[in-house]
Amino acid sequence: MHSRRLGMLSAFALVCLSVAVASAAATTSAPASKGASQTSAGGCRLNSAKGQIKHVVEIQFDNTHFMRDNPNVPSDLEQMPHLLNFIESNGTIGTNDHTILISHTAGGILSTLTGLYPDRTGQTVSNSYVRFTGAGGFQFPSSFGYWTDPASATTTIPNMTGPDGTNVPAPWVPFTRAGCNFGAVATANTVLENTGTGPSGDITKVFGTGSPQFAEAAASNAAPSGSAARALAQTDFVGFAVHCAAGNAVCASGQTDSLPSEPGGYTGFNGLFGAQELDPALTGQPASVPLTDLLGQPITDPFGQPGFPGFDGMSAAVSLSYMAAMQEHGVPVTYAYISDAHDFHGAGAHAFGPGSAGYVAQLKSYDDAFAAFFQRLQSDGITKANTLFVFTVDEGDHFVGVPQTNCDGVTTPCVYGPNQIGELSANIDTLVQNQFPSLASQFLGSAAPNSFTVHGDDAPPFYLTHKAAGGGGPLDQTDPLTRTFERDISGLTALNPYTGNTDALLDKMADQAGMKALHMFTTGDPARNSQFVLFADPDYFITDFPSSTCLTCINPGFAWNHGDVQPEIATTWVGYVGPGVRNLGRSDDWTDHTDVRPTILALLGLSDDYVHDGVVVPTYLEDWAVPQSLRAHRATLLLLDAAYKQLDAPFGQFGKDILKASTAALVSGSSTSDTKYTAIEGKISALTAQRDDLAGQIQGVLDGAEFGGQALSEKQALSLSVQAGALILRASLLAAAS
Repeated sequence: MHSRRLGMLSAFALVCLSVAVASAAATTSAPASKGASQTSAGGCRLNSAKGQIKHVVEIQFDNTHFMRDNPNVPSDLEQMPHLLNFIESNGTIGTNDHTILISHTAGGILSTLTGLYPDRTGQTVSNSYVRFTGAGGFQFPSSFGYWTDPASATTTIPNMTGPDGTNVPAPWVPFTRAGCNFGAVATANTVLENTGTGPSGDITKVFGTGSPQFAEAAASNAAPSGSAARALAQTDFVGFAVHCAAGNAVCASGQTDSLPSEPGGYTGFNGLFGAQELDPALTGQPASVPLTDLLGQPITDPFGQPGFPGFDGMSAAVSLSYMAAMQEHGVPVTYAYISDAHDFHGAGAHAFGPGSAGYVAQLKSYDDAFAAFFQRLQSDGITKANTLFVFTVDEGDHFVGVPQTNCDGVTTPCVYGPNQIGELSANIDTLVQNQFPSLASQFLGSAAPNSFTVHGDDAPPFYLTHKAAGGGGPLDQTDPLTRTFERDISGLTALNPYTGNTDALLDKMADQAGMKALHMFTTGDPARNSQFVLFADPDYFITDFPSSTCLTCINPGFAWNHGDVQPEIATTWVGYVGPGVRNLGRSDDWTDHTDVRPTILALLGLSDDYVHDGVVVPTYLEDWAVPQSLRAHRATLLLLDAAYKQLDAPFGQFGKDILKASTAALVSGSSTSDTKYTAIEGKISALTAQRDDLAGQIQGVLDGAEFGGQALSEKQALSLSVQAGALILRASLLAAAS
């Protein structure tokens, strides 16, 4: 069996292997037939190769790890043996999966849902982002918004914007067009995310002004903060949704499922939104009767009100209960989010360290929930024989704290004393004022002619703008002030309260040229593009909000940083079980988040109305489960897949080398000479333009084979692989010379 470890080959080896395979090229094969129409009559029409798949169960965890964070403490998945054993015994778990940049919950989930990199969904920074608003002003929209929400109340540009400014197609559409109801359990942007009653609010959009739901939300939003009444609208309307097939009875009493910009149109579809509508459909009782979780507890908000418990409250027992109930009540395609286990989410929320008693207890409850989930589904006749199961995670994490060596967590709890756990919060404004007073005079204070902000993170993007009355706007990428800012920030240091040492904060840097190569720059909404991003020491969370943030101090509320480029953050896992999935146990084939969507759709015989950035992962799938066009010329297809991923993925070899070169460019030069920066940036831009063109060609070839039944041309595929290898090699040479 050929392995996608080809993706880890050096660029030179990839070129050589391409040439070698070319010498043994086989003849092309006849194209496979196209799958059944997604709009034909009948019930749920999943079109898997042998017609075996009748259900889809897709689960995405928040911050749940395959790798150990402490070598003595079993990893998160090791402490959930019912889940881990289910995957390894029946399917394949890929342990060399990768996130996108910036690596956060929203971006991770949305790249998995769509098969697209952030430059094609607009979520180049998440879980919120910054938009320039004029003379020195900034907005801070949330990445979490219903699929058709605008970026803010002051623009019509979608939050989920494609490169041309139009709304990204919704992920449930291929399923509902195929006659299958699609259930969403706290899954990003497929459920209502706010209780707004303004013109662009989710309540207004879905239920309408004057509706009972609108009246309830308006009253709830006006109630005192921290009260049960204030929480009621979120409890009733946010977090859960069922998107129904046209005319399906499950959503007969629901709302119009409106997707006004969907390619090909989308009319005649209804949805259920929120527990107030959904719970009665699942329990057969009034909405005042809560659903019960898989550990026997009623599902309520913190005030005991039945319904959505909040995103942090979506434990395995809660999410899996909703998922099972949906499957039992006419919703055969279900997607769910499960919140992290390494934080305590109740009153006095705080972070746990590896092996903490509370952390271990939460993982045990997660494992118990999965045991109950699999048993319940089996009782319902929903098994690996007729169900596609997919499990993955949004991101990895870097633990910030003092490692404990005298414990294993399970038999001997790890105990963290005062000031032994917590991220290092750092106030960027104070750091700049203390270390670069000249820069501070240009950007900080009411008298400064410019202003800046960051999106707080251990990988903070920086936004620089003029404050000129009636004008202003973002500083140009090559403005001397921008370059001074970049050079100064690259030299930032901070006093580490754990060690007493002075740490250099720089790990890597990218400006807009580098961000384009890493799929972190959107043309759909230029106002949300930062000038540069600092990938910092992952122990530090760098922010300017609130202004009272300490210079550098331990924040015990958070101890798991992500968004950055370190391997423990970038490397994740994905598991597949079901008809057509090979039982490989563990695999270290190189994949990333965008590969999940096309792999699922290929197994189901469905397709999207766009070309994915990800690829179908053929090594995880049985030959009979994929089209003939993916079985023919298998060695050549694997080679092209591997070359493409290393060329186009943010954590592929091309991206990593461009980031290294970008860092060298940004830290170089002076106020009187910037020739090295100019030279490297020109080469990065040229390489990225060539990459984009070549990646587009490869995407077309792969999409044709994966979803168009088009036979792979041996000659063309090998030529593209060689070109990709050569371009990766050029990026590596640039990095080495920078």
